[in-house]
Formats: sequence, structure tokens, C-alpha cells
Amino acid sequence: MTPSARIAAAIELVAAVDATPRRPADATANEFFRARRYIGSGDRRAVAERAWGVLRQRLRLEWHLARVRLPPRARQLVLAHVLVAEGWTLAALAEAFSGGRFAPAPLDQGEQQAARALAGQGLVSPDMPEAVRLNLPDWALEPFRVRFGAELEAESEAMEAAAPLDLRANLLRTTREKAAAALAAEGIHTEPTPYSPWGLRIPDRRPILASKAFSEGLVEIQDEGSQLIALVTGAKPGMRVADYCAGAAGKTLAVAATMGNKGRIVACDVSATRLEGAVKRLRRAGVDNAERHLLEPGDRWVKRRAGQFDRVLVDAPCTGTGTWRRNPDARLRTTPQDVAELTGKQHDILETTASLVAKGGRLIYATCSILPEENAAQVEGFLARHPEYAAIPFAEAWAEVTEAPLPPVDGPWMQLSPHRHGTDGFFAAVLQRQS
Repeated sequence: MTPSARIAAAIELVAAVDATPRRPADATANEFFRARRYIGSGDRRAVAERAWGVLRQRLRLEWHLARVRLPPRARQLVLAHVLVAEGWTLAALAEAFSGGRFAPAPLDQGEQQAARALAGQGLVSPDMPEAVRLNLPDWALEPFRVRFGAELEAESEAMEAAAPLDLRANLLRTTREKAAAALAAEGIHTEPTPYSPWGLRIPDRRPILASKAFSEGLVEIQDEGSQLIALVTGAKPGMRVADYCAGAAGKTLAVAATMGNKGRIVACDVSATRLEGAVKRLRRAGVDNAERHLLEPGDRWVKRRAGQFDRVLVDAPCTGTGTWRRNPDARLRTTPQDVAELTGKQHDILETTASLVAKGGRLIYATCSILPEENAAQVEGFLARHPEYAAIPFAEAWAEVTEAPLPPVDGPWMQLSPHRHGTDGFFAAVLQRQS
């Protein structure tokens, strides 16, 4: 593809994402490229990177466009991005927007005038409101400030960077060292993650799905922070474990490995599609102590299983604010109404799952959010309602399961963040039911 054709394709992709605002952008992008198989891998990468750059910087780009009185539509967003984020010259811009074959139409008079005003401008301006300067939606600024305090700016900046590709060595089939050697034999260099004793990080984001190590179940794709949630669950061989919000079973796989395929783990979810997608992953990983259960309205499974589980993992549905560097469009899709609805769901799920835990067992509540109302506030409210539960400090839960270095955290909970830990933003609390 020519540079002009890449620009035109990026505009089309951003427009496709805008046309389905409540749908995750990666799903729209996958459909976009499936319909255009003629686009080669290199061109696909270039188009996607530019479109994702627009999504990642959209709040700032819209501020720039408002200053030059252009509408924040796909064409104008890409135009602004190449000028203020990529540093294009006006000459290069005019050449790309040539109106030739596969190229975008030439700039109209208003766009030319706006381009002259934008040329040479930096992406971040001191004139921006604080939320825009930090690339945060207005509603998220104060919760982020509560969570990060003096580290707000550093954490916001880290949230803009592309996330690394982390892998988890599958202990049912290999060790971390052997998995790294198998990947190296395929030309894929990895580094051990600093906290997870199972983790491997690929610095240059090499493709992994086609590798022999992945197809043979030696490794799974999983952010290091997510691995740590499975680790502090503390599941051991012979235990009975429920992964209540299992999704496609990412944490089920990790927990099953700590159990050595001994005992029983039940992966529960409200989505039949997600649970069905877990079958192939479980088989590839060699997990044979897991079963799946679909949670449906009127289901009496929870009542029948009351008090039967040594560990109950609740990876609760949440805003996903901790994954914004991985899903930049989510910061645009999430609203205060979403926060209110999700905190209500989290409350109800905690009330439901509290009865599943056996006396002396543990309930692990986790999210991939950094909002206090989804994390510490939920746990503190639960403990106030349930005196039969007590919090296990994170450092204590960590020391029980590993000799790996303790991630730096403040307070009794595991709270991870991109700047401080190099992971997505995760929260976990370990709560023990008194015996």
C-alpha cells in the first residue's frame, strides 16, 4: 500500500470503530481486516498502529480540533494525529491527501486552514484542561487522583504506553526455564517477569500464537498482574475451587496448574460462548481437573454448593480501567453510568459467592480496575456486612505461596499499576471465612 492508501485505510478503520461505539475496537478491527484480506501484514500493522494511535490520543486530538473548528470525525482525527502526534509537514500532508487512486480526498479550504494552525503544535499543550492533558475522561480524574495521589501524572503517562506481551509458563507441562528455551529455539526471546514466578515477557511483541510452544500448551498469554491473582488464590492439590467469573478460563488454567491437576476446579460464567471457548484452552494446557458450569437465571447451583469450596475466586466484572493501555478505546466507551451499574453487580456477586466458601476457606475478590469504588470500597463494605470474614494482608498471602520478591504495595490489598509494577492495573483482596 502507498502512504496515501494507508492513511485512507486508517480513516476507514476509525470510522468503523465510531460506527459501533459500544463494541470493543479490537473486535471491529478484526472484522475490518478479515473483509480486506488483500492488505498485507506490514500494511495491516501500519494501519492498525495509526488507528490505535488516534484512539489512544482521541481526547487530546478532539481538543486540538475544537480549537481549529473542525468536527471530530474520523478523517479530521487522522489529519490531526499525523500533524500533532506524528509530526508530519504540510507538504507531506498535502501529498497524502491527494485525491489520487486509493488516497483520501484533497483537503478543503477549512481543513487547509486548520492544518496550518496545527502544524508544529505538540500533542500535549499546557493550555489543556487537566483531564485532557492527562488523557483521562473528565469523570475519571478525581478517582484516579484518589488512587494515585502524587503519582497521578506518572501513572497516567504509563497508561498511554503500549502494554507488553506477557506469557505464563504452564507448570502442568513444563517449567519457566524450559518454556523460555523452547521459545528461544523458535527465535522468540523472552525475559523473566519480575514478580510472577511463572511469567515470561516478550520485549518486542513477537507473534506467539503460531509458535510450537504455544500450540503444545507450554505457555499461555496472560498479563503478569493476572498471574499474580491466580498465585495469591493459594489453591493447592486436592482442594475444591470455584472460579466464579471465569470467562474463557484464563485464571482457571493458572489455578489448575497450581493444583497439579489434583482436586477439582469449577469454571462458572453467565456466558455460554465464553465457557465454550474455554474447552480448547483447557485441552491444550492439559487440564483435566476442571469442569464448567453455566450460571443461568433461577439456577440453584449456588445453594446446592453452599460451604463446599476451599477457594472461591471472584474476578468480578468491572470497568477495566486498569487495562486502558491495552484497550485505549475503553476510556472513551466507559461512562459514570457503567461504573454505577458495575459496582451494583460486584456487590451482588460478593453476596452470592460468600456462601460458597467452606469454613476456614478463602474468598479472593479481584478486578482489572483501579477505581477505589470497585476495589477497596467493595471489600470494606463486604467485611462490614460479613463479620464471619477477615482480610488476609497481601504480604501474608504472598509469603504463603511463593518466595518470589514481593511486589511493592501499600496497605492490605494487592494493587498493581503500569507505572509502579509494569503490569495492567489490578486489584485483589484475600478474605478468609472464620472456622
